[in-house]
Amino acid sequence: MARSLIEHPTARNAAILARGREVVRNEADALAVLVDALDDRFVLACHMIAEAKRRLVVTGMGKSGHIARKVAATFAATGTPAFYMHPAEAAHGDLGMLTSGDVLLVLSNSGNTAELRPVLDHARRVGVRIVGVASRPGSLVIERADIALCLPPMREACSANIAPTTSTTLQLALGDALALTVMDMRGISVDDLRSFHPGGAIGLRLTPVSDIMHGARQLPVVAEHSGMADVISTMTRGGFGIAGVIDGRGDLIGVITDGDLRRHFAELDSADAAAIMTRGPRTITACMTAEEALRFLNDEQITAAFVVERRESGYPLRPVGIVHVHDFLRVGLG
Repeated sequence: MARSLIEHPTARNAAILARGREVVRNEADALAVLVDALDDRFVLACHMIAEAKRRLVVTGMGKSGHIARKVAATFAATGTPAFYMHPAEAAHGDLGMLTSGDVLLVLSNSGNTAELRPVLDHARRVGVRIVGVASRPGSLVIERADIALCLPPMREACSANIAPTTSTTLQLALGDALALTVMDMRGISVDDLRSFHPGGAIGLRLTPVSDIMHGARQLPVVAEHSGMADVISTMTRGGFGIAGVIDGRGDLIGVITDGDLRRHFAELDSADAAAIMTRGPRTITACMTAEEALRFLNDEQITAAFVVERRESGYPLRPVGIVHVHDFLRVGLG
């Protein structure tokens, strides 16, 4: 049925597509306005969050609450201790989650959500500083905030201007901007991010090549003056479809692949490794992430690469490992 609709477009289907594009365009236009709306208050908010003595507590009600949960998760995933606090539950005994030294980030479209009042009052009583995000300048959230971030007053993508759509998109983008800016201010590294994501796809992508590669004992390497019998034996035994050629110091000076053997087939009975190898091999380093290494293999259209360490700038290269595209598939990346 779906294929039939696509293959035989009608005026109704065209209108459906146009409406979808209109919604996306409206929200994209709102984001462009938000870019220009950011000012010194954004800078102050980032400093306040980065300098919090304890944690960032994010709250919001309804659709803003859903966004607040995601914003808290993004902060936590990027090096800022953070959690979401439900404002209605807080008023029924959970306000103890919010204590001196925390920073409170409040998300609300109208800024006058009734459930937020007890949270704001408690924050004031215990000396918690507040970053308020809302679209109405004179609202409760904006008036109670130490730093107020007013969202641009954009119409919702909903045709009735009721369903939270554009407003929640703006909240989400602003939350991401705050979280990632604070991450950079904290100097969070790739290794730090990996420690926050030990499992799942993100953890795999950030895994260093050194954790995946085959080490020195499994290196398929031959000396530069080795004969073809040794080269082919090494390639077959290693199972990587490649042999590295090293000089007297143990530096990688070339590689031999199945393609090199075919191109030099007529010379194989007399040539040595140095004569048929490809010089200047494409290599990777142990500190690269698995994602970077797999992208490198795909971009270079090769199935295996030696992992090297540089003893000095440029060459020579000391081979310390090797990775094959199948190694990434084996760990679930690819």
